[in-house]
Amino acid sequence: MATIPDALALALQHHQAGRLTEAEALYRKILQAQPNHADALHLLGVMAHQAGKHEMAVEYIVRAIALQPTAEYHNNMGTVYRAMGKLDDAVAQYRQALVCRPAYVQAAYNLGTVLKAQGKPTEAEPLYRQALALKSDDAQICCKLGDVLKAQGKLEEAVAQYRQALALNAGLLEGHNNLGVALAEQGKFGDAEACYRQALALQPACAEVRNNLANALREQGRPREAIVEFRHALALKPDCAEACYNLGLTLGEQGDLHEAVALCRQALALKPDYDDAENRLMYYVQHLGEWKDLEALIARQKQRLQAQPAPRLSPFTFLAIPTSAAEQWTCARNWAATFAPYALQRDQMGFCFTRTPKLRLRVGYLSSDYYEHATAYLMTELFELHDRARVDVTAYSYGKDDGGAMRQRLVAGCDRFVDVQGASFQEAARQIYEDRIDILVDLKGYTKGARTGILALRPAPIQVNYLGYPGTMGADFVDYLITDRFITPPERAPFFSEQLVYLPDCYQINDRQRPLAAQTPTRAACGLPAKGFVFGCFNSTYKITSEVFAVWMRVLGTVPSAVLWLYEGNRVVMANLRGEAQARGIDPARLVFARPLPRDQHLARVRCADLLLDTLPVNGHTTASDALWAGLPVLTCVGETLVSRVAGSLLTAIGLPELITTSLADYEALAVRLARRPDQLAGLRRRLARNRLTAPLFDSERFTRHIERAYRLMWERYVSGEAPQAIEVPALSLAKKRPVKRCPTGPV
Repeated sequence: MATIPDALALALQHHQAGRLTEAEALYRKILQAQPNHADALHLLGVMAHQAGKHEMAVEYIVRAIALQPTAEYHNNMGTVYRAMGKLDDAVAQYRQALVCRPAYVQAAYNLGTVLKAQGKPTEAEPLYRQALALKSDDAQICCKLGDVLKAQGKLEEAVAQYRQALALNAGLLEGHNNLGVALAEQGKFGDAEACYRQALALQPACAEVRNNLANALREQGRPREAIVEFRHALALKPDCAEACYNLGLTLGEQGDLHEAVALCRQALALKPDYDDAENRLMYYVQHLGEWKDLEALIARQKQRLQAQPAPRLSPFTFLAIPTSAAEQWTCARNWAATFAPYALQRDQMGFCFTRTPKLRLRVGYLSSDYYEHATAYLMTELFELHDRARVDVTAYSYGKDDGGAMRQRLVAGCDRFVDVQGASFQEAARQIYEDRIDILVDLKGYTKGARTGILALRPAPIQVNYLGYPGTMGADFVDYLITDRFITPPERAPFFSEQLVYLPDCYQINDRQRPLAAQTPTRAACGLPAKGFVFGCFNSTYKITSEVFAVWMRVLGTVPSAVLWLYEGNRVVMANLRGEAQARGIDPARLVFARPLPRDQHLARVRCADLLLDTLPVNGHTTASDALWAGLPVLTCVGETLVSRVAGSLLTAIGLPELITTSLADYEALAVRLARRPDQLAGLRRRLARNRLTAPLFDSERFTRHIERAYRLMWERYVSGEAPQAIEVPALSLAKKRPVKRCPTGPV
């Protein structure tokens, strides 16, 4: 044999060229001649690791380290432990490598990568920065640093690192994709789309990037294009659970619930612990009225709620199932925790507020629903009626502009209407801050399309949850919830993260200018029988539960001349509900479905019903107040949670408390009694007609003065330096309404 150095050099040549048999033979010959040759032991360990023989690799490299503890040996030992899943041991070895050689780029990079994999981005960041300081032209290190910055919520810094990585290597697929993800997390979906398209130009067959592109398209309101890209991603990678779920989500939003359900099921099959997919599956099954599967899905969701680590289950879908106030609070807290990284961004943005007394408060209303939407139907007159001597009104819109009459009225009703749809969360928050908004009222909560990240950045000193989301947000960045004592009795306060602000009448604002045609269509025009009692329910079909439907069918069985008039929803749910009726001995023809109509026509036809039956656990909200505005009495059953007590609040404020029941048995009995006692029902309708324009529910001016007083009390407490606390707004005397000033007067 040649000299040992010559043999080692030759072995390395074989090793690097992939001639492993020849290399191994030479390493072993070296060890036969010199059993404690550290390099030969180390390289045999490396070769064993490359062959997947990790235990053997550990044996050899440990022996080498005992003989000669070099930085390279420790680094490679760390790599073996990492491959074995022993991440703590890997961390220890990489740290030791850096002790041996502090300027060791590869060890710093490897240690950062393991810490990142352990979910420790804060610890990983300085390691990547150390590696980058030693090798500033390495695009991969820049990209990895961007990853850990993004994981900490440092999105601006992450974007800068990704851009630096791409400046060094424009062909880095990971850089384009991850830059797109960071931009999407900022709400810059158009910019994210451009990044994904650049990534696909490099590798068109990358399913993950296709999925990300589709999400960006969906967020921009381009569902058809998104669906095409999701299908393309699945064609490239049929087992991509994320693309499967996202396609189902998008189809569901477009009304194709049947395929959406199938896709959500497929995503459960591909990834059994996929909480989002199962949560959405439950929601769609509710919409379809497929109750056989629903009970098991609800049970699993409630069971998962108690899991650790805390699952991310949609609080909105959780409101719609039979849950307690405590369960809803837990779900909301878990969801709110995902916005924790925004606290760091908030600190970096340098927002600073002053506690200055002022006559005129700047109030901002944040929403995506400033168009023909239920929230807009309720809110519009509030904007118009605000006393401009005391309140300056700014609407911040991140939703679509449909160009309709409602949008035009909303814009005209504000002092300023600011479209932030194309802005990132940070840009929108900066706009709100620079506008010096005193009280920011969020009208979305956790409903579809919400950009909670804006609120999480806390661009205003006081932030309020109101109207759009009927529950707690479980977040420390929302100070108050505007409510009333009926929907949130004081004993329920422990289940709200917000401090409760009790308005004296009803929490819900109503627009008295909602269209109400003078002429009621005939029953025949509505598809209803000419004679007989008409029970109606125009709530969304997901609110119809098996238990409530069973009550309705018993009522129809007891009142044989009656029909049940429901909102059309989708074809599948109509077929399912008719099937459920038949299974309970009720002629399916006694279920009549109302097709969608423009709002003014719908409100006119509502009067063809005799009594509206509410749902539980989710009451009607806008649908219930619409019915009362149209003169149709509403029968409700209240539950424990806010979302199950809304109609009761409305009925209290309109002066019809006897239509509030506290059990489904009483609800059923009263429905039957009113159908059999036309005189009693007629009396209720007469009282409703009398109260409609005099009771607090539709007294929009009275409501506006009360909510303005609530804002003032919040601000006074803030100025005094005190923390938010529950507020009881005193009732305004009906005889002492102040005149409304419609235009700005004086400085804000």
